[in-house]
This record gives sequence, C-alpha cells and structure tokens, in this order.
Amino acid sequence: MTTAVVILSVLLVISMIVAASFYRRAHELRMDLTGAMMSRSEIANFLSRFSAGINCEEGLDGALHSSACYVSEQVEAGSVAIYGLHDNKLIPLGVCGEYPLTFSKSDGNSSQKILENLRSEVIPAGSGFLGGVANSRHGELVPLASVDERFSAYPDAGKIGSVMAAPMIKEGITYGVICAVENRMLGDKPFSNAQFNRLKALASQVLMVQQLVQVYGEISRRERIDQELTFVRHFQASLLPPAEVSMGDFSVCARTTSAKEVNGDFFDMVRIDENRMLVMVGDACGKGMPACILASMTRSFARAMAAQFTTLTKFLRDVNTNLNRDSDADRFITMGCCLIDKRGGLVEFGRAGHTDMIMHIHDHLRRLSPGGTALGMLPDEDAEFETICLAVDHDSTIMLFSDGLSEALSHDRREFGTERLANAFHVACDHRNSPGEIIDDVMTAVHEFEYEQNDDQTIILIHRD
Repeated sequence: MTTAVVILSVLLVISMIVAASFYRRAHELRMDLTGAMMSRSEIANFLSRFSAGINCEEGLDGALHSSACYVSEQVEAGSVAIYGLHDNKLIPLGVCGEYPLTFSKSDGNSSQKILENLRSEVIPAGSGFLGGVANSRHGELVPLASVDERFSAYPDAGKIGSVMAAPMIKEGITYGVICAVENRMLGDKPFSNAQFNRLKALASQVLMVQQLVQVYGEISRRERIDQELTFVRHFQASLLPPAEVSMGDFSVCARTTSAKEVNGDFFDMVRIDENRMLVMVGDACGKGMPACILASMTRSFARAMAAQFTTLTKFLRDVNTNLNRDSDADRFITMGCCLIDKRGGLVEFGRAGHTDMIMHIHDHLRRLSPGGTALGMLPDEDAEFETICLAVDHDSTIMLFSDGLSEALSHDRREFGTERLANAFHVACDHRNSPGEIIDDVMTAVHEFEYEQNDDQTIILIHRD
C-alpha cells in the first residue's frame, strides 16, 4: 500500500468519526429541543389547569385540587394529595380522588370533604411515612402499603396498595410533599420506577403552583382590605359636615387630608340652638384604622353630648367620661372646641390636649392656650378643662388645626412648627379675602415644606364678616 493510499484511508476514518460525532450532537440537540418543547407544553398545560382551578367555585383550594388531579393523570394514580410544610408540620392543601391516607372517614367522597378531614390530621415532619419523606427530603416508592407498618394506623390500611411520595424542594428548602396512592395503569401492581420518576419531576411544577397560590392569596387579601378601606373612607367622608357653613355674620370653613387610607382627624359643626354653634376639631393618637375608629367614636359621643349641651366645660368632661370608660388606656384623642354665639359676637374656646387657637385680629396674631388633658386619658375626677371666652371683632379670623400641620417634617427632619404655621396664616389673611383661599395658602406652605405627609392634617377657619 502506497503512502498516499494510507493517508487517504486515515483521512476517511477521521471524516467518518467527525461525521458520527456531529450526527450524535445533532441528535442530542433535537432531543433536548423536543424535551424543552414538551416541558414548556406541560408547564403551559399545568398553568392552564391552575388558572381554571382558581376560577372555579372553590377558589384557591380549587387550584390545588386541580393540580392534584393533574398529577394523578400524569402518573396514573388512583388518588393524590398535596401537602405544604409550615412550622415543621405537613398541612393538606389539595386532594384528588378517594385518598385513603386519612385517620377518619369522610362524610362524602368530594375532594372538599376529604380535604376537611385531612386538615384535622396535621402531620409533624418525621412522623409516619409522609413525615419521614418530608424529614429525609428523599422520595420513596412503597410497593404494597398494606404490609408496611408505617401505614398500619390508617383505618383502611389493609386495602391500601402501592404508595409513592416525593418532597417539593427549592434551593435546599423543603416546601411540602406530594403523595400518590394506587396504580391505575397496572391495576393492583406497584408503581413503576418510571411513574415514580415522573412524580418527582412533577414536584417542581406543583411547588410553582403552591407558591402562585400563596401570592394570589396575598393579592386577594390585600384587594379585600383595600375594598374595605375604600368603603370605610367613603363612609367616614359621608359623616363629615359640609366644608362651609354660616350662622349670622360668622362663617366656618374646614379642610382635612389623611396620611393613610382613612383619617384619624375629624371636624364637626353642630348647631346647639338658633344662636349657638359648636365647632370641633379632633386628632386621635396614631394613624390608620385604629385612629379612624377612635375619631369616629369620639364624634358620636360629641354629637350625643351636644344634644344636651349646657356649658363647654361640662361638654368636654362628658365626652372624656365616655371615652375613658369605653376605650383602652393607651388610646386617647385631643380636641379643640369653639362655641360661637352670634348674638354678641362671642366665641368660647376650650381644648383637651389639642393645639393652640390662633386668631388674626386687626392685622396681628393672638394665640390662646387654655389648659386641658387629652380626652380618654384620665377618669372624670382627675380631668380638668379650662375655657376662654372673647368677643370677636368684625373682619377677624380664628384658626383651629391638628398637629399634622405644625409637625410636618422637611427632608432634613425639621418641623414646620407653630410659629411658621402662624406666620403662613398671617400672610394669607393679609392677602386673601375668603376663608377657602386662606386655607389653600396655609396648606400650600405646609406641603411645599414637608418631604411627605406623615400625619393627618385638618384646619378650620372661623371668620366674622
């Protein structure tokens, strides 16, 4: 054989080896692509079943029942149960078929009935067959459960055939267990290794659904809370009086904005008789729903006491007595009150732990600070309230406000302060005609100063023409 022939023979062999290698790699890529497409199709189908389950009457339970049925179909099992692991205990989440691993007899054969029974049988991790799978974090296939002592405690132990279970694990954390019972593919034969491997492969998909259900449940819970808060906010707004009222040559204008969904401030104007009107601003401790409830309760007490009004001091004492009796010791509300008497142009001011009253008269400011403890803090015998009565000249304006305005914070945590608020009020009174315009200017000064609104803000102006 010549050298040329040898070289050609070697090149031919090398070409055949290279061609075979390319063929095997192409085949592997086709198989990977086929597997990826099948996996994608399976996940899409699984998510479709999940969506359908959520939309059924059983809601989130329906999604997990649907997932259990999907697993049952894929592994040819007579019944399947899905358990979540919480606080080191297995909690049943979904079931499909007449699942026999239960210690009590169901009143019916529906998935919901069986699940109700299962939920009364919490399984600690490490206890029994299922607890052992969760604890060991390894799946297990039992050819015949009726002869396995780990199943002997179940009432139907003698009738249970093959059982297999797989843990749901992600990033080293066990989230639950899937259990399949009875091999439908081979009758009374044990599950095959192929079926067992299929169950273990499906664990990640079931875990995905479990976590989607948790997210969906949290969103649903928040939506319900948002709906309830919206209702409370609208109901609370409906209880407020008109923002502007008048009596004789007095006019009252009010504005309130909440820091959260509901308001812990309130204002009210109550006519005592044809000559007198009680104007109130309140500020409950805290924010959000607790403050809203306390503010609403105080407003109800105040209106009830106003119906039998005698003096401003007695009014404050009566409201305090009711709040101290019916609210927690750490819950209180501050309030400022002005009793307007149009006959003599008189205003009597009293406060219960509230901010000062600021009065703009003859182009200068006057601040009034009668003593008084916050409402609800002390019993009647310990509570004291002072009032101040003054004649209000024409073209004078009184401002009542909550501390959400004076305590507004800038980006560098500086308070707006009562002095700055009083100055904004003074400037607005000098440049504006109507109470509404004055309120706009004061609110604008606060909002331009503050970084973000952290407390409810309320302002009331009483003006005498």
